[in-house]
Amino acid sequence: MKKLISALTFLTLTFFGSNAFAQYSEYGDPIGTELAKEAAAAALAVVEENGWQMAVSVVDPSGNLVYFEKVDGTQHASIEISMAKAQAAAGFRRPSSVWVNVIANVPSITTLPGVVGSPGGVPIVVDGAVIGAIGCSGATGEQDGIACDAGAAAID
Repeated sequence: MKKLISALTFLTLTFFGSNAFAQYSEYGDPIGTELAKEAAAAALAVVEENGWQMAVSVVDPSGNLVYFEKVDGTQHASIEISMAKAQAAAGFRRPSSVWVNVIANVPSITTLPGVVGSPGGVPIVVDGAVIGAIGCSGATGEQDGIACDAGAAAID
């Protein structure tokens, strides 16, 4: 029982008491193909600068794929992982990286559909509303996050 109370306390503080776990409050009009290409291009520019091999997916707020591109030589598993990270960021309206600490403290949270406990999924926000998300996979989680942050930041 103490573990359950600790887990619930941790989740409550994490969800409601942390700016790092801040959620955007609403969804906007879905991202279109041209903006999705711009976000992917910005992420891929960082990927190219650093010599990383990566897959980049951009989804709409419902998690449907709008645009995809990958660097030659990227591991095949990264294709689906990049989509899953983008879908998690869109569905939960927060970066996928926030789940890392939650999963470490409450492993059962992974039973929630769509939870991805790895950096590299970032909401794309315009005027405070989530219009989609970008997911990157193929390098380290930190590197995936850096590329995706650049992609999301390119859209304003």
